[in-house]
This record gives sequence, C-alpha cells and structure tokens, in this order.
Amino acid sequence: MNKVLVMITAAVFLMYGCKDLIEPAIENNRQLVPEYPANDSRFPYGILLNAYNRIPTNSWSFNDVATDDAVTNDQTNGYLKIAQGQWTSTNNPLSQWTNSYAAIQYINITLTEIPKVKWTADSIVSRLFAMRVKGEAIGLRGLFMYHLLQTHGGVGANGQLLGVPILTDVQADFNKPRATFEECVQQIYSDLDSAIALLPLDFENQSIVPDKYGNVTVEQYNRAFGGAFRGLFTGRIARAIKSKVALLAASPAYAAGGASNWATAANLAADILDMRGGIGGLAANGLNWYSTASEIAGLAEGANPPEILWRNNYGDNRDLEQNNFPPTIYGNGRINPTQNLVDAFPMLNGYPIADAASGYNANDPYTNRDPRLKLFVLVNGSTAGPGATVINTAADGTTNDALNKVGTSTRTGYYLRKLLRQDVNLNPTSANNQRHYKPHIRYTEIFLNYAEAANEAWGPTGMGENAYSAYDVIKAIRKRAGIGLTNGDAWLETAKGSQEAMRALIRNERRLELCFEGFRFWDLRRWKAGLKEGAKGVSITGGTYTVIPVEDRVYQDYMTYGPIPYTEKLKYNALVQNEGWQ
Repeated sequence: MNKVLVMITAAVFLMYGCKDLIEPAIENNRQLVPEYPANDSRFPYGILLNAYNRIPTNSWSFNDVATDDAVTNDQTNGYLKIAQGQWTSTNNPLSQWTNSYAAIQYINITLTEIPKVKWTADSIVSRLFAMRVKGEAIGLRGLFMYHLLQTHGGVGANGQLLGVPILTDVQADFNKPRATFEECVQQIYSDLDSAIALLPLDFENQSIVPDKYGNVTVEQYNRAFGGAFRGLFTGRIARAIKSKVALLAASPAYAAGGASNWATAANLAADILDMRGGIGGLAANGLNWYSTASEIAGLAEGANPPEILWRNNYGDNRDLEQNNFPPTIYGNGRINPTQNLVDAFPMLNGYPIADAASGYNANDPYTNRDPRLKLFVLVNGSTAGPGATVINTAADGTTNDALNKVGTSTRTGYYLRKLLRQDVNLNPTSANNQRHYKPHIRYTEIFLNYAEAANEAWGPTGMGENAYSAYDVIKAIRKRAGIGLTNGDAWLETAKGSQEAMRALIRNERRLELCFEGFRFWDLRRWKAGLKEGAKGVSITGGTYTVIPVEDRVYQDYMTYGPIPYTEKLKYNALVQNEGWQ
C-alpha cells in the first residue's frame, strides 16, 4: 500500500473526521485515485491531515538530555551527541526545516484547493466547511512557522536578527531569502489572527450560533463546527500559540528584533487564562495529569481535561514505561534526571536547599522536600511499577537498578518517574498497556508564560490591566505543589520584593513544572542563560551521598541560535547562515 495512503488514513482516524468530508480510505494523490472528481473534498483535506501528522509536539522529544536536567544511557541518542559537542549544521536532530516546510507546502496546496471544492450538497454548510478548513490550514501554518523560528531564527552572518523564509504560496522555487525575525513574527500573528476570525473558540455542539457565522441554523453550524471535530485546530489554540510566539519574541535572545515586548506577551497569555477564570482556573491535578487513571479513562474522544488546552489522541500502549522504567521491572532506564535538577527542587518549607533556613540535610537529602521531586524523579529507595518494587540506585546496590551496573542502569542515581503510569506491567508473562496522551499545550505552561512576562513588564506584583500578578501565579502554583504551606511561603514573600529574585524563582518553577516535556533546552537559549553546565549525579555508598560528574556539556556561545541546514545553504544561495555555523 502506498506510504502516503497509510499515513493519511492513520491521521484520519486520529483526527476524528466528519462523514461529510472524509471516509476511511483517504488518499492525497489524485493520480492513484482518478475516480475522485476535481472538487472532491477528500483531496484537500487529506493533504491537510498530512500537516497535522507533522506537528512537532505529536510525540515526546526528551531533548532534556541535551541540557543540565537529564542524561541518557542510550549512546546512540542524537541529543546526547549534541550535548557532547557534535552539533553541526549537518547533524542537527533539533532541525525543523524539512518537516515544517513540507507541512507548510501541504498547507498552501490545501488553501489553493479550498475554493474549488463543493464540501457538501448544502451550500451553507459547504461555506462553513470551507471557513473551517481554511482556518485550520492558516492556523497550522502559523504553528509551523513558530517552530521554524524557534529552531532556526538567529543572528545572521550579516549581524541582523533573521527569521526564516516566509512561504505563503505553493512553491516551485525554494531559493528564497530569510525574512527578518520581526517580519516572521508579524506573519505568524497574521495567520493566527485569520484563524481566530474563521474558527470557533472550541469545536463543541452549540444551541446558539455565534454571530460571526451569519444566518445559519444550529444544525448547519454543528455539522461544520460541532464536537465531532474536537482535537483539530481551534480559535483557542491559535490564541495560545500567539502568546507563545510573543514570549519567544520578547525574550533576551530575540528582543532586539522588536517584534514583541513583555507586556504584549503577558496580555496575550492573560487573554487565554481569563477564559478559564484567571488564577482560579489552575487545575488542581495539573501535576499528575498523565497518571489520573479515572480521568483519562473517562475522556470523550477529543475532549480535554482541565489541565490540557490541546492534546493529541490517546492510545493504549506501554512505550514510555518500556523505555524508562528501571531494569528490575523490565524497563530500559533511558532518561536519567540529573543531580542538577534534583537540587533545584526546594524544601517543603519553600526554601532552596542552599539556604540556611531550609533545613536541608545532605545525609538525608530526599526528606521534607518539595513533593514534586518524588512525583517526577525516582530517587533511591522509592517504589515503582504495579508491584511497588523498591528501587535501589546506590553504587553498591546488588540489582541492575544500581548506578552504572549494566547498560540499562541509571548513570546519575535517578530514574524518570514523570509521564509514566505506574500501573503498566512490563513483565513478559503478564504485560499490559495503559492509556496515554501527549499534550501539545498545557495550561500550566500558559500560567508560567504569564508570570515570566508580567514580572519583566511590571515587576513581581504589578498587573498591568490584568487581575493578577506574577507573584499571584507563582503563589498558586507553589501552593498546588504543597510547598510553603506551614510558613506562608516565606521564600516567595521575600522574592516578591525584587524583580531579579522573582525572575530566578519563576525560571526555577518553570524548570520544575515543565521538566521532561521539552522546554528546558529552548528556555535556556531564549534567556541567553547558556547550555554549558555539566550534568551531575549522585553515588551512594554505605549510606554516604557523593555528588559526581556524569557528562560535560560542550556548547559554543553562538549556539544560542540554531543553524540553517548545511544542505539547504548548498542548494539555495539566497540563504544566510546564522553566525558561527558553517
């Protein structure tokens, strides 16, 4: 069977298509299905589904192993090679150039086909379908441009802050110069604003038709924009991506482009949060959304739990657990959190472990710590798996879970716990799967975006024209985590008196809350905070805890910005490379 047919058919089942638009056997190559008339809706929508299938956040990247948060015992891992100094313009596992530009080409083809299609026999519903598909396509183009900008934007060899080529038409000639960073941001905003104008906030069946869709019946509206399309690109998603773009553009690495400021980034994030009631919308179970079995089991197709703004479809599998459970419970122990990350978790009273008031005991390092530590990181003596097996990571441990015991053992003295369902059984005689899903955007990310931008714009307690401050957000997040409850979170109260202190606290909270979700690498770069801190671990022998070096980080200063692929530079002389890269 044709490879494209397999991919598009799979995407159809993932994206909950409508009978009016698509059937199980989608094909986007007309030559293979000549019986499809020129205006058949399955052709353009099949192409668009290819773009959906390319969304970079469809799966976990674990690029954390290229930072100070994690290492891996998989010696073939591309991010490991990046961290060890093998990041070049010809070897870039982070590259989005081919993937995102292919998606944009598919999107632009879709946009040219939309006016040619009779979507349904009902002319009004056909018009609504055309609006919806156009909104999806333009919004997705903005999303892929964001990923291109994040990955490849930077200071060119000419000293100018550049973005990437802007392609809004179907291309035959790809030898296009890079637009400025600001021009790229404005193009993304334009695409996302167009999507917002065309799409509803969410795909849900309505009893009242929104005014912007004109004189249509509820039945007609719901056929085009109803709950059957949950999971596809919406107006809410467009607003969230716009806020992410604004945060990127306001950050130190990109601020010289003049495309955004901190107030704009804060206000765009607040627009999303206000739709959920502001601070009161912070999900109570936002720390363990991935393991709340009853909530996950009860999710309707395409529906989101309170913590999730957008996600991919769920599936029953055990892949994450197979890769990351410790070896004694049949896992491969791939992602190993570092001592650097463990040290970033404060004590239960909210104080950093380096502060004299924290009560930290280096000989009993995991007691009275931030509860998120043991929720996200499997430390020595913790239990894991359906049988609550005690995991001994000590250097003198007798099982394969011990430090560097075998190839699948931890290299740092820690195993990953976050994202994993402990009710998965990997025992070959009784293995089982459990339901998982992958978020594209979590609300906690948007709260943290707001806190960062608001603090930079107005200080720790300033609100601009909003109803809450950076301090308010961080207080709510730390309260949800269960820290600082007995002393009024004295550390936070001290930090709120200084923008610099609050900045450090916000960045640390972001590090903890979003760990292992693919944020740390991008955050360090946009903050111009550097990637050079070496990864550390702990060796436990006879009850003595010794911090050990595990892996150096070999980065050059110019790597604040990623490269344009070398092969593209060879093919297209209009492209300017980022400074420092060949």
